[in-house]
Amino acid sequence: MLHCITKLTNRIAGIKYSANSVIIIAIVLTRRLFLDLLGRGSLGILALPLLGFGEGSKFHFTQVIYNGNWEPRPTCHSRLMASLEMRTSIDTSLGKKTLRITDDSLFSYPFLYLAGRDGFGPLSEKERSRLRRYLKLGGTLLIDDSTGTADSPFDAGIREEFKQILPQNPFTPLLLSHAVYKSFYLLYSASGRKIIQPRLQGITFEDENRTPVLYCRNDLGGAWSEDAFGKWKYACVPGGERQRELAMRLGINIILYALTGNYKTDQVHIPFIKRRQRAF
Repeated sequence: MLHCITKLTNRIAGIKYSANSVIIIAIVLTRRLFLDLLGRGSLGILALPLLGFGEGSKFHFTQVIYNGNWEPRPTCHSRLMASLEMRTSIDTSLGKKTLRITDDSLFSYPFLYLAGRDGFGPLSEKERSRLRRYLKLGGTLLIDDSTGTADSPFDAGIREEFKQILPQNPFTPLLLSHAVYKSFYLLYSASGRKIIQPRLQGITFEDENRTPVLYCRNDLGGAWSEDAFGKWKYACVPGGERQRELAMRLGINIILYALTGNYKTDQVHIPFIKRRQRAF
């Protein structure tokens, strides 16, 4: 299947890709298609646009709408998507999709971004059930606390919701051995506009060795945000522009993890990763 997708992708684009690029492209296409078909309840109905052409084949930054201040950083996607397009082989849409968990299109997108800074109304049972199904079927959710504080009403609300959504799977700190820190860049901490916690937290399905929920307390969106003139909107403290660059790299890593899973933990990559680690 990978061989067929590789030939089709190269024929359509007319571009020669590296081995890693081809693998990433194949995984992006197959995961998006498979997740969408599972969400629709049938693997026999193809309702997506033909993969490989136009917007339907691109990666979309997809933000969740909920009953509360769901968009504290309205422009956070712009620079991140431009960087993803420039630095990786991912064909990227520079715009932003927004949806509610109950929308029919939920299962068309392998990555969701949920941000906030305030308390919010509880999710309905239908929303909880659909989000649980989305995560179980292979989707990835990035939660971003925009407050930059150790204790926030948003954080309290998120933790209460996930006790209902995935009661058997608590949030835990993600150790540096986790694939998300090496899915594209080699990273040694979690960055953001502020450094509230040095590690991402996550909910991991141990039986699948997969972390479908990633949670950052450091306001990643604030580090990514720009104003109407293309200038950075918020200062990153205490580390300045180096801290911002690390936040951008973390965003790219999270997206690559959502699309490729534990690909970089395969044994074939271990010698290369160890050489890179010794170099820094």
